[in-house]
Amino acid sequence: MTGSFLSLIPLQINATDFNMDSSTSPVSLIVGFGIFAVIIAVIVILNNSSKKGGGGGSKKSGSGGGGGGGMSGIFSGFTLHRIARNIGLNHEQTRMLDFVFKTDMVTEPEKSINSPALLDRHFRRAFRLIENGKESPNETQRKLAILFSTRNVLENTIIGGLTSTQQIKEDTVFIISYGRDKINVNLLSAKGDNLVVESPKTVLGSQIKIQKGTRTSVMFFTKNNKGFSFESRVIGHATRDGHPAMQLAHSNQLRFLSQRRYRRRHATIACTMNLVYVEGSGKKQRLIVDKRRFNGNIADISVGGCSIKVMAPVQVGARFKIEFTQGDATVAALGQVLRSNKTGINTVIHVRFLRVSQKSMNTINSFVYEYGRE
Repeated sequence: MTGSFLSLIPLQINATDFNMDSSTSPVSLIVGFGIFAVIIAVIVILNNSSKKGGGGGSKKSGSGGGGGGGMSGIFSGFTLHRIARNIGLNHEQTRMLDFVFKTDMVTEPEKSINSPALLDRHFRRAFRLIENGKESPNETQRKLAILFSTRNVLENTIIGGLTSTQQIKEDTVFIISYGRDKINVNLLSAKGDNLVVESPKTVLGSQIKIQKGTRTSVMFFTKNNKGFSFESRVIGHATRDGHPAMQLAHSNQLRFLSQRRYRRRHATIACTMNLVYVEGSGKKQRLIVDKRRFNGNIADISVGGCSIKVMAPVQVGARFKIEFTQGDATVAALGQVLRSNKTGINTVIHVRFLRVSQKSMNTINSFVYEYGRE
């Protein structure tokens, strides 16, 4: 049904209907206003029912359109546009947010926007609906790209910080400064009197036993890319679930760091690399991919770049074609080495992506946000 019940039930009430003469009793006046209030209430209920009925139809078209339709029956379009305007979403991203929230029947958008876990639940469902849709592969990839661009904008607007290390989630990766080295360890538990982390290891896998009482600096990033650091000290060493662990002191003095542009995820992904060099100059310039190939392991990745462990020395500024498999998809990107550092027998290179196809970007994002099947 199109249109509103308000247009079907005219309010034919004249101003003279409310004029009182001396013969009008207070009881009659109260009854009259009561009848009028009941009529208005019935009209409003019927009007809302009409909107909710229409929302189901628009929801179907919205899932096909990747974000079309209004927020009828969930929350007002005014609320959506106010949120989108404050966040800085463009028109396509606003439509996508409309689709995402409607798909998961969101009733409190502000609460969802300020919760990374809730947002990921809503966006994961929308991702699967788009991915399993009946549209062309190109249109599906286009909509997934809008979905992830919307999620990334929201990623950098999430409010809410940490005030204590007791609030840190398990499996957060700590970057511990120890001497001149930076060691990555997983947080096992933030409950209790101390932080419990994996016992640090060398690149060869042998345990590093940091002396009790040693002061250290710790840095970490939350799932919504907010970075923090704090000062701590080693309380002791223990065993957790049969594995060696290290205990660190809690801190209530967390410092906020600059925020990463894109969400990054730690990984262990085998990749191949081919050197890319430039041939010619000016308009005749072209990129040549060397046929020689060597292997590496991606240690962390985002749509902006990645870190790769390699055995061979790599020159800063060098360009590579990087390929790896994620699920059923093959990802290819052109990257440039920004910096490198030696860690034992390996070299870790930090690569910025220069060119990535839309499909490859969607594959990387689905892995980083953990929306796809792995």
